[in-house]
Amino acid sequence: MHNFLFGIYPYIALSVLLIGSIARYDRDPFTWKTSSSQLLRRKQLMVGSILFHIGVLVIFFGHLVGLLTPIALFDALGISHGAKQLLAVIAGGIAGVMAMIGGVMLFHRRWMDPRIRKTSSFADIAILALLLAQLGLGLGTIFVSLNHLDGHEMTKFMSWAQMIFTFRSGAAGQIVDVALVFKLHLLLGLTILLVFPFTRLAHVLSGFFAPLRYLFLRPGYQIVRSRRRRPLEDRRQDYDARQGKSGPSSSTPAE
Repeated sequence: MHNFLFGIYPYIALSVLLIGSIARYDRDPFTWKTSSSQLLRRKQLMVGSILFHIGVLVIFFGHLVGLLTPIALFDALGISHGAKQLLAVIAGGIAGVMAMIGGVMLFHRRWMDPRIRKTSSFADIAILALLLAQLGLGLGTIFVSLNHLDGHEMTKFMSWAQMIFTFRSGAAGQIVDVALVFKLHLLLGLTILLVFPFTRLAHVLSGFFAPLRYLFLRPGYQIVRSRRRRPLEDRRQDYDARQGKSGPSSSTPAE
C-alpha cells in the first residue's frame, strides 16, 4: 500500500491534474467561479482573502523550490541542510498561520452566513475544508521538524519529489520511515491536486495561462464593433440641431 500511495498515486494525481486542467481551460474557462457574494460581509472577505492567498502563494512556491531544487545545488551554494530546514520552518510557519487565519475567515463567512451559503455549492465548501485540513497538517509537521533541525528528514522528501518528477523507480522507499503526519500531508496534497481541475481551484490557471493565451495563442486582434448604425457625423449634426446650434460641436451625444 505504501508503494501505491507514494509511488503510483502521485502519477495518477499529476496526470489528472494536467489533462483535466488543459481540457477544462480549453472547453469551459468561465466555469471556475461561484455566484458573486462580494457585497455580503465585504470586509471579512477582503481581509480573509488577502491573508489566505498570500500565505498559500508563499507556501506553494516554497514547496516548489524547496522540493525540486537539486540537493547538489544547495551544497554548491553553501546552504546547509540545517539552514534550509530552519528557513522552511520559520517561513512556512508564518505563511501557514496567515493562510490558516484567512482560510478560517473565508470558511466561516461561507458556512455561517445563510445568504452566502445559499449561493455556494458543495464543491466550494468541500475544497475550502480540504485546504484548511491540509494547512493544519502542514503546521503540524513543524513540531516534528523541530526535532530534525539537521535537515536530514527534509532531504528524504526532496529525493522523493525529484525521483517522482524524473520518473525514477524507488521513490516511495525514500519516505518509508518518516512520521505519519508527513505522510498524511503528502497524501492529502496529492488528493487536492487530483480534484483540482473539477473545483474552483482551476481559476489559478487564469493567472498563469490567460496572459500567454492572450498574447501568443489568440487567432488575431480583437475586433470591437459599435452597435450604432448611423455614422458619428450624422448623429453629431442631429444633436447640434436639437441644441439649437448652427455649427459643428465638439461635444458628442450621449447615445
